[in-house]
Amino acid sequence: MRDDGTLDDQYGLDGSADRSDDTPSPVQSTACTEAPTARGSLRTRFNALLNPFAARPGRTKMAMATGAVCCLGLVGGFTQIGARPAGDTPNPAASAEMAERAAVDAASRGLARESTAPTTPSASPSSTPSATAKPKPKAKPKPRRIVPVAGLDQTQMNNAKKIVQAGREMGVPRRGLVIAVATAMQESTLLNYASAVLPESQNYPHQAIGWDHDSVGLFQQRPSSGWGTVEELMDPEYATKAFLSALEEIPGWQDLPLTVAAQAVQVSAFPDAYAQHEWRANEVVKEILG
Repeated sequence: MRDDGTLDDQYGLDGSADRSDDTPSPVQSTACTEAPTARGSLRTRFNALLNPFAARPGRTKMAMATGAVCCLGLVGGFTQIGARPAGDTPNPAASAEMAERAAVDAASRGLARESTAPTTPSASPSSTPSATAKPKPKAKPKPRRIVPVAGLDQTQMNNAKKIVQAGREMGVPRRGLVIAVATAMQESTLLNYASAVLPESQNYPHQAIGWDHDSVGLFQQRPSSGWGTVEELMDPEYATKAFLSALEEIPGWQDLPLTVAAQAVQVSAFPDAYAQHEWRANEVVKEILG
């Protein structure tokens, strides 16, 4: 109460909430429990209607006190969580049990873990081929064995085979092959001849030696007549191709009698001698061509 006899109203227009002569109440809720005077109540309500956003001293103090209490409550809560009561001692049995569980868990980490993946049944080796197994290569067909026919031995049959193979490489028809085989039967009995007159011819593979001038090879061709070198004429393949090339130069050779066609190439002293070998030559070519 002031000296002028007017009651102090902390909610009034002339009141000051921050006066130095104010003594704070030791009770937190004093401002709330003391009933204001009728004048102060009316004045407070009137001010609130005029300025709803004006600060109210009593509520300011109340908010500060409440905030302080909340902060102290949080600090106390953390203190209670982190601190163990003085009289609360750890249970030795519980500590031993926890240590035992930790030891078992640490030891179990070193053990091999069993796979939990679902297992699939392995395929039977007899039913499913291995992924790494390589397919077996197909066996190469064995060449057909050509047996001697028409009274020939194996050496003669092999020479006849070389004649037929050389003619096929040239694309000569079957008639030309028969003429070539029949001519070789007459000239050399299907043996690769060297010449005693040409010692050089004996340096090459041969199966017999003749004395008919410088005639050599399966067709008894003469190097001096321009058929080729001694080395070339001692080669059955070369000698055959030389004969067939000359035969193909004769007009209409396919329609000529065998002996006439052969004589046109060989110019032999016995022109009719080739005809006797025609049937045998046919049998030999038939066997070789299959």
